[in-house]
Amino acid sequence: MSVLIFIDQSEGHVKKSSLEALTYGADVAKQLGTTAEGIVLGTVTEDLTALGKYGVSKIHQVSNAALNNVDAQVYASVISEAATASGATVIVFSHNQTGKAVAARVAAKLKAGLVAGACALPNTSNGFSVKKTVFSGKAYAHVNILSAVKVISLNPNSYKTVATEGTAVVEALAVTVNEPKVKITAVNKITGEVPLTEADIVVSGGRGLKGPEHWGILLDLAKELGAATACSRPVGDAHWRPHHEHVGQTGVQVAPNLYIAIGISGAIQHLAGVNRSKVIVVINKDPEAPFFKAADYGIVGDAFEVVPQLTAAIQKMKAGA
Repeated sequence: MSVLIFIDQSEGHVKKSSLEALTYGADVAKQLGTTAEGIVLGTVTEDLTALGKYGVSKIHQVSNAALNNVDAQVYASVISEAATASGATVIVFSHNQTGKAVAARVAAKLKAGLVAGACALPNTSNGFSVKKTVFSGKAYAHVNILSAVKVISLNPNSYKTVATEGTAVVEALAVTVNEPKVKITAVNKITGEVPLTEADIVVSGGRGLKGPEHWGILLDLAKELGAATACSRPVGDAHWRPHHEHVGQTGVQVAPNLYIAIGISGAIQHLAGVNRSKVIVVINKDPEAPFFKAADYGIVGDAFEVVPQLTAAIQKMKAGA
């Protein structure tokens, strides 16, 4: 009996969301009075033993180059076999792009109950009940898992990462790795940008900026904050900004510590993709903009006046003046 946590990595680097999953899984293990172990697939360049500071005592590694690119079916087979071999009764994923594709397949293979999008530790006082977000984050549900094996995917940025002084033992794991059915022939990667799904701060713009020629004020602010840049769907559809920056229900869903929305009215589809942000700041000259109802802080004013002043204030603060 143990808790097995999937450690998601990209190009050899462990993703931030996996650190949250490790902390969460370790705390679940404490609740159940058992051990927490991790599993990582593919080639990793980071020191995996250091991940022990997030609560895991052992990390199983399947160092097969065929696993460097995600194939959900292959990943699910490997993780299911590893879970069975290690006697895991709870398997934890991050509810990111990989977790969404793999967790359900693992649950099906293990005949396990699944809660996707968990946002709190399970309640084990009377069974095993997990709190999750529903209706695009507008409500919560408490789901009881009755199966012997349980699969949970954790919403990114919903659980605080806690580091200690521990280290983990890394062991090579011998499992069957099937040949991926999908062949990757080329990868076109955006470089030099903070990935939206991993960003702590996101600065986003909408039609209120009136055109791509005015995007400089947003880029200047993002640069000072070390933030990723994003946009609403109409902006992406109008080709003011590249489509990979489109956030919302039909675009990239983000959960940064700080989301700054500039000139975005806040349609329900946009809110559904950003409402898991820890703090939302809205800058809009329309005091009736729906986004203000969801904002933690709001500035009613012209973005072309407010944003440069905000950028200048940040520069001044960073300079120590």
